[in-house]
Amino acid sequence: MSTPSATLTVWASSWLAGGSAPDDVLDALRVWAPRQTVAAGDPVTGGHTGLPWAADDALDAGQGAGIMVLLKLIRESVAAPGGRVRLVLPVPGDVRGLPAGTEFATAAMEVGEGLLLGAPGSTGTGLVPFWSDDDTLQWTVYSTPVPPLTEPDMPLGEAEYTMRQAVRDAADALQRLHTTRMDSGPAGPRELIEAELASHSKHRYPDALPLRARRILDTADQVAAILTVAEREPASAPISASAAAAQETLLRPLWNAIRAARLAAVHAVP
Repeated sequence: MSTPSATLTVWASSWLAGGSAPDDVLDALRVWAPRQTVAAGDPVTGGHTGLPWAADDALDAGQGAGIMVLLKLIRESVAAPGGRVRLVLPVPGDVRGLPAGTEFATAAMEVGEGLLLGAPGSTGTGLVPFWSDDDTLQWTVYSTPVPPLTEPDMPLGEAEYTMRQAVRDAADALQRLHTTRMDSGPAGPRELIEAELASHSKHRYPDALPLRARRILDTADQVAAILTVAEREPASAPISASAAAAQETLLRPLWNAIRAARLAAVHAVP
């Protein structure tokens, strides 16, 4: 899994559909951090939920309600007809799924991920993970409108084809950015890519996630690892504004394809 929000989305969806136990959700989250807490993103939400306010000066780093509260919030938030769990992966220029002008949208943009819980077109709940420290992941809760589903996810068949093509395109991009020399430095790009992928392999998928969706997520992780190495390697560092713009033009469509494919795959739990 690429993000804590993606992990929570697939496992919570599987749990709500009867395919996983509550402990399965908690175990999947603990792979990200041994300690998980829950806090309200604003005083109003805190008043509705009884959660401590994340911005309260009295709330020290790592404090908050226990993670079991998270399961209760999820179940209550999707109890209404049409309620569902939706992943958001916003970046500047791609804010699909976000309720504009909300505190949840601002927080999700800050970290590049989050979840929306509830029926489209209703008032629901937003969750955004923040790292309190290296061992603590705090889930911040927001009361927020859930936007109508105006744009369906990419079909899984199209997502799988797109990711297969993206592997080739990402390799070409790596070569164009001059980071393909395997004998340069203490670790070549291949080793760096494998190291990036190793962090994803710790996370398992629920049985309810279709096999095709798993392949899409695995391939998306592979493409993301290649692009991450391409961006980080010194040989690919742009030396001028025009070079930076060219690199952005080269890599942005691939990152956009990764996000679209991940959303389609994560939402494929029945």
